[in-house]
Amino acid sequence: MHTPTLLTERFALRPMTLADWPDYVSLMQSERAKFMGGPMSVEKAWGMFCHDVGQWALMGHGALMIEDRVTAECLGQVGLNHGPLFPEHELGWLVYAHAEGKGVAYEAAAVLRDWAFDHVRLATFVSYTDADNIRSCRLAERLGGVLDPDAARPDPGDLVYRYART
Repeated sequence: MHTPTLLTERFALRPMTLADWPDYVSLMQSERAKFMGGPMSVEKAWGMFCHDVGQWALMGHGALMIEDRVTAECLGQVGLNHGPLFPEHELGWLVYAHAEGKGVAYEAAAVLRDWAFDHVRLATFVSYTDADNIRSCRLAERLGGVLDPDAARPDPGDLVYRYART
């Protein structure tokens, strides 16, 4: 499966490379990863990194890095996840600290959300969000997610926001 590059007005959502690993592992080992199962060991972070890349070959979707189209700086990641770690297809995102609060996650996730509907042909999918992660909860709502209290979830404490094509 060819991993696409998706473009927004400001960003290129591009395939992950090994050069993305240092910033990724730094985030996953930090307190900022607390809503994503972290802080993580290097080994666990490596497994997640490889999972994000490997889904493209196995499932035809996965994670893309968010790169500024002007500066080529990597700002974070957005992904369409599935497999044994996720009960159903999940739209997820992470933004590096220096890029937070600038609309990066919204712009990237909106493009991947639309891509999931148009190219993967999903009728519905979700975002799993820790109830204490207020910023991600608001972002899921802004993206059109609606709370689904009956959905399966990887962590019993997660909120599940469901997206459906409108």
